[in-house]
Amino acid sequence: MLKKIQSFIIENQLLEYEKTVIVAISGGADSVALWFVLRELGYQCALAHCNFHLRGEESNRDEEFVRQLAKKHETPFYKIDFDTKKYAKEQGISIEMAARDLRYNWFYHLIVVLDAQAIAVAHHADDNIETILMNLMRGCGLKGLRGIPVKNEKVVRPLLCCSRKEIEQYLLFSKQNYVNDSTNKLNDHRRNKIRNQIIPLLEEINPVVRQVLYDASERYADAFTIYDEKIESIKAEVVSKETNGLKINIDKLKKQPAYKTVLFEILQPFGFRSLIVKKIAESLEKESGKQFYSETHCLLKDRDQLIVFKIQQEENDKLHYPISENTKTILTPISMQFGKKMRLSDFQLSKEKNCVQFDYDKLIFPLTLRKWCKGDVFHPFGLKGKKKKLSDFFIDNKLSLLEKKSCWLLLSGNEIVWIVGYQTDYRFRVTDKTKDILQIDLIDQ
Repeated sequence: MLKKIQSFIIENQLLEYEKTVIVAISGGADSVALWFVLRELGYQCALAHCNFHLRGEESNRDEEFVRQLAKKHETPFYKIDFDTKKYAKEQGISIEMAARDLRYNWFYHLIVVLDAQAIAVAHHADDNIETILMNLMRGCGLKGLRGIPVKNEKVVRPLLCCSRKEIEQYLLFSKQNYVNDSTNKLNDHRRNKIRNQIIPLLEEINPVVRQVLYDASERYADAFTIYDEKIESIKAEVVSKETNGLKINIDKLKKQPAYKTVLFEILQPFGFRSLIVKKIAESLEKESGKQFYSETHCLLKDRDQLIVFKIQQEENDKLHYPISENTKTILTPISMQFGKKMRLSDFQLSKEKNCVQFDYDKLIFPLTLRKWCKGDVFHPFGLKGKKKKLSDFFIDNKLSLLEKKSCWLLLSGNEIVWIVGYQTDYRFRVTDKTKDILQIDLIDQ
């Protein structure tokens, strides 16, 4: 395996011997193996460990394990602590994305401080396969089928040529211990489901499917190099840049071979997913004025061109509107009527989306109206009390960005009571034990 990795490093010009390489080490099998391999190959290494404080005592165990390993082998050791959940909440992003941002920002800082040549991370061939499958399910286009890049600026991945099995065998042969992340066995994340369920199922159909996918990713990478050059030349012909976005000449676009694919490649960097791009392509022959949205941009069909521009966040997206216990009617930011009444024996639950009822005693006043934020969750009916991300709810219900931006949330404390006009939260439902009911009616909607 050492010879294989050394050849891979040389072929892809990943590392030199003269300068320090920082090894990102978690304490798990992959990163520990990466460090030992680079040491055996003669590279000057320093270790960098991030404690994200997401797994309780297990996070501290990992840090101590790496610290002692570095001490034993007299290797420079650097570590940092992150309040990952706080950062994710402040930035309105997922925990996974927050951890990624935090660690790579620190890695690049370390590269400057230590005058290091690169940061080596322990992605391997199995990680690459998982990424390809995830990208395929997202509708990523040809670019995503290349998988994880071998080198991305100062980040290098020397283990991409090795499988997880090879790594484990190397550690077993070297008699080197490592720690296990217990969350890797949980199937509550998409990547874990692919790793623990989907790939084993594919292996039942084709036992060598891992190698097939890895070989395919190499071919896709070569094909993309040619493909990307052609796409860029077409963009230069059909796209003109504007101050706040760009314009696409529809006539020139339609003269291109596979113009729908060209349109996807133009729009994908602006967050337009494949299904939206398909609808945009279908609208090229239709009337002007049609608008389409991604998370960050709007596309307007205007006569013989498509205009793409960035969406400006409205100021009221940041505002919170309190609703006191005695409120009967509000007109801002939306019009609503409120009424408290006793639950009688002949009570009938409303089935209208614009008329909802809640258990009054479960609510905490003042209630609050605000726009939705990334990371918001609620407890829908039918999931036995489990949480669901609002972003997933929006996707399931095929809400456009404009509809999402127009969506208001009613909150009790910090808990979502109602996705206004769409769905209520299971926890605040009216039951046989309910004494008083709060009824809310949307008006002029």
